[in-house]
Amino acid sequence: MSDDIGKLRRDIDGIDDELLKLINQRARLAGRIGALKQGSGAYRPERESEILRRIAGQNPGPLPAERVTGVFREVISACRGLEEAIRVSYLGPEGTFSEQAVRQHFGRAVEALPVATVDEAFRRCEARAVQFTVVPVENSTEGVVGRTLDLLLTTPLRICAEIELRVQQNLLSKGALKEVRRVYSHAQSLGQCAAWLAQNLAGVERVAVASNAEAASRAASEPGAAAIAGEAAAERYGLNILARAIEDAPDNTTRFLVLGELDAAPTGRDRTSLVMSAENKAGAVHALLTPLAEHRVSMTRIESRPARSRSALWEYVFFIDVEGHQQDRPVAAALAELRAKAPFLKVLGSYPVAIKGN
Repeated sequence: MSDDIGKLRRDIDGIDDELLKLINQRARLAGRIGALKQGSGAYRPERESEILRRIAGQNPGPLPAERVTGVFREVISACRGLEEAIRVSYLGPEGTFSEQAVRQHFGRAVEALPVATVDEAFRRCEARAVQFTVVPVENSTEGVVGRTLDLLLTTPLRICAEIELRVQQNLLSKGALKEVRRVYSHAQSLGQCAAWLAQNLAGVERVAVASNAEAASRAASEPGAAAIAGEAAAERYGLNILARAIEDAPDNTTRFLVLGELDAAPTGRDRTSLVMSAENKAGAVHALLTPLAEHRVSMTRIESRPARSRSALWEYVFFIDVEGHQQDRPVAAALAELRAKAPFLKVLGSYPVAIKGN
């Protein structure tokens, strides 16, 4: 048996040697493309999406598609890093799901900069201290992140990609479950785990903090405290995982947006986000949605928010996601009609639909 294992290991070594040659060959070709682009930017979300979808579609196994695309994401990231140093801001501190989203989408070959608030994440990118920012926009259990929507209304940044992150919440602590007297976490995470907490830690105080990483930091320094956070926070702050996957919904997913100053080109599997207002009269919202129906543009989300203007008390704006790119003929025609009808309309961006696990 040892001879068989030795032969198989030599075969693996040969494959690894060939992989090394091919990866470096790929890097050289990517470098030549970068030189031809003449400084137009190394990160092209539409191209990366096309590569990963093609790889996932051709994958014969046994590795699942999300594992294979994860490997190729890092290859793309490393090649991109040779062409341009990319900096990305995100809602910190380190160890949050936002950092995990950055790594899942951009790979390891970017500089990820944690900031204290979503507002600061926007400001860093608007001031060009970073090229991109990654911000949470909605959770499948707890709904939208209102502050992100409010900032999208006025920012000059455009949405150039989206990330869907499967969120696994864990109970972390230095001590045992029976010793827990207080649980720290972000308000959304507390909401995502409400049923589990009621069943397993009934009567224990729940304290909302700015981030799950802050919760983990407090749990690490306070006797009798626990945090709800991801595995990365457990490793970073030296906490034990007392219970895994305590979220109430098994498919708990958070959607993040990548914002920057570039416009993603069409891929054939895109989404367009926009925000608009409606006149304060009966049937106004229905009238605004009519062009989408007439041009057979599928709407995937609509969310209303207060207009945030002193002169517009009790007036609302509507955030809408539709299938397709703004350059696609049906979407372009619908947008042209909407601009003629809506008192205010802003296209937030067109971008590739998120790939599972990326």
